[in-house]
Amino acid sequence: MATGGGTGSDATAGDDASDGTAPKYDVHSIPDAPTFPTGPCGDGNEQPLSYIWIANSPEGTISKINTETLEEEGRYSTHESFGDPSRTSVNLNGNVAVANRNGGLAKFWANPDHCVDQNGTPGIQTSSGANDVYAFGEDDCMAWSTPMSCGSNRPAAWTTGELNEGTCAYEDANLWTVCDSDILLLDGDTGVIEETLDIGTQGAFAYGGAADADGNFWIIDFGSFEGGGMGKGKGAWGSLVRVDYETLDVTHYALPNNGAYGITVDGQGRPFVCSGTVSRFDLETLTWDEALVNTGGGGCMYDGSGRVWHGGYGNGIGGATMFGFNTETLELELELAVPDYTHGISIDAQGHVWGVSFAGNTAFRVDPDNGDVETFAGLNGAYTYSDMTGVGLAGAGGGGTPAG
Repeated sequence: MATGGGTGSDATAGDDASDGTAPKYDVHSIPDAPTFPTGPCGDGNEQPLSYIWIANSPEGTISKINTETLEEEGRYSTHESFGDPSRTSVNLNGNVAVANRNGGLAKFWANPDHCVDQNGTPGIQTSSGANDVYAFGEDDCMAWSTPMSCGSNRPAAWTTGELNEGTCAYEDANLWTVCDSDILLLDGDTGVIEETLDIGTQGAFAYGGAADADGNFWIIDFGSFEGGGMGKGKGAWGSLVRVDYETLDVTHYALPNNGAYGITVDGQGRPFVCSGTVSRFDLETLTWDEALVNTGGGGCMYDGSGRVWHGGYGNGIGGATMFGFNTETLELELELAVPDYTHGISIDAQGHVWGVSFAGNTAFRVDPDNGDVETFAGLNGAYTYSDMTGVGLAGAGGGGTPAG
């Protein structure tokens, strides 16, 4: 059951396959480019923030990495004790919320100009990088934190909010998460829990989530429901859960035959899940279409330009690879070779595909046009495979890059 709230305002059990072919579930600490909006905010004067936010799970921190320079510009403690952070979600103002597996969310400002002097020492004190981490609550760039008592707090997903063309900022964006069997909707400005819903499954284990343009919340849940069995993403086990943003109705659908691990939503509001391959949910027939290529692996992300990217082992296709699938045909269009298996996938504001190694220390930035790979090697047991940049949310909304 979740408790608590926060302050601040937005001014502007896993199956580890040893052969590397099955998903690795994070049941232990380490287990397991869209265009900027048109109109006044699209005249080229307002540049998007270009950060990727990656959780260092065993360290209890989150890293803010500039996607253009590959420099880490901040590292922040996410919990008052050991939160074991994992999923990150970036809103369309570029600010991040991070969920701690052991319970609790924290929001951090991307732009230091928005940070607030709140730790009792005059001036703004905030991290400058990996070797400059403040104690939890002492960094002035933490906007709020909301403590929760959870056995599992994994999914985190911002809603888009509304663009204020006068300020070029997105307002009234809220945040979805799941604490055990409770689906929670938080006020994005304050961190206060506004709605609490029952997910409606036995042994609920919500593993990942994403929001569509209308704010509806799509969740992968491995608990048992009517028509499905208990399990972790194989066959008919578990469910795809939809929470209506307006009515708060909760609906369950069976997962695809290939199972589910990562989740993303495209510009038409269609959820995609990935595990053995990429599968697309048909919103009219309520059935699944599955790609024919077996890629294995973990997370996936929509790039806003007609492809869903999936991190995989290759399974005979080509070793450690990131795979780009056409969202309409589900055909495999591109394969990007990377030095190591990438568990998490994200897209930056420049259109590069990012992959985060599995519980490792590296992230790779890959140019999909020429396959060039650059490596950031300063992480610590990283485990993030949600929308780490906000471009996934922007693409789901049909456009818009996280703004500064």
